[in-house]
Amino acid sequence: MTAPSSALRISAPAKINLYLHVVGRRPDGFHLIDSLVAFAATGDTVAVEGADRLSLAVEGPFAGALANEPDNLVLRAARLLAEAAGIEPRARIRLVKRLPVASGIGGGSADAAATLSGLLRLWNLAIPRPDLMRLALRLGADVPACLDASPAFVSGIGETVVPAPRLPDCALVLANPLRPVPTAAVYGARVGPFQPPAPFAEAPEDAASLARLLAERENGLAAAASRIESAIPSVIAALAALEGCLLARLCGSGATCYGLFADEPSARDAAHSLARAHPDWWVADARLLHAGETPDFA
Repeated sequence: MTAPSSALRISAPAKINLYLHVVGRRPDGFHLIDSLVAFAATGDTVAVEGADRLSLAVEGPFAGALANEPDNLVLRAARLLAEAAGIEPRARIRLVKRLPVASGIGGGSADAAATLSGLLRLWNLAIPRPDLMRLALRLGADVPACLDASPAFVSGIGETVVPAPRLPDCALVLANPLRPVPTAAVYGARVGPFQPPAPFAEAPEDAASLARLLAERENGLAAAASRIESAIPSVIAALAALEGCLLARLCGSGATCYGLFADEPSARDAAHSLARAHPDWWVADARLLHAGETPDFA
């Protein structure tokens, strides 16, 4: 199944929490974070076109994981946007699902953000930015950051998105043992003190400089995620052992982990080696996207 040439195609890149500090918790139970979020040049694709009703078709290697869901973030995004605009939700949506589900790299959130972006164009809507960000937050804490898909410091529960300094050219190897890890369960399992916010103002000059900055920070959900999914430490260790890996870490809430590399050829070679050693894992290599860059996998 492919989208017609007339359809609008929007990329939904994988979201990577390069570091993630849990800095507090609100009285309503939502956790407060400080995170450097970036996006990789790999992900899902959303295509939208005009129709007389709202429909969704899903294809791709991980479509089956969504087959039994009567509703999902893509449909919720379409309905919520139409409601805010006071119109009927009429669109044919196709989602190519390449990212593992419940894998900690914001696949569903990126899909929802791409759906909003596509339908704003399809329906010719002009919604003020603050209103759009509030609408996005209603869909999930990661959706506001995914709207721009640019490096940013994210704080609050996800509603505050501030552009980060320019990140250097570098690449990632992503690995997931294909075991879903629910985000809510990870936050619920977290114990210990909260962490301080740690944004930085300087632009790292190269991948090694970025790795040093990130090494001074951490993923505050790693211990909880590893208790829920015992394979995570093994994935991190396998990434860290790859030639050229500058830093290996859990991406978000799990179970996807990333290895940071200086360039695309190094990451590509490392990904091939890791995939051969672990054919039952999902492994991908991708460069890190810069601010305002349109991914090329749509």
